[in-house]
Amino acid sequence: MARKRFSDEDILKLLRQIELSLASGSDVRTACRSAGVSDATYYNWRKRYGGMGKSQLSELKGLEKENAQLKKIVAELELDKLILKESLDYLKPKV
Repeated sequence: MARKRFSDEDILKLLRQIELSLASGSDVRTACRSAGVSDATYYNWRKRYGGMGKSQLSELKGLEKENAQLKKIVAELELDKLILKESLDYLKPKV
């Protein structure tokens, strides 16, 4: 079966739809099937996005982007540090 890719906004909408179905008295399996996702997917999404609003979602995206940039900077600095350490070892007089 083809795998669907949901955007973060779509995931929030589906979670709200499932929560409304649960509040009206249906069970988790039925609510998830009516939304078109498995109950395992629902639990994974609820763990990641549960209780999150659209503003928090945009903030999360911004933080993830910033985190990726910082990781890239750290990797570049580690590489520079290794290069400098190797050149220093090369320039030290051998006894």
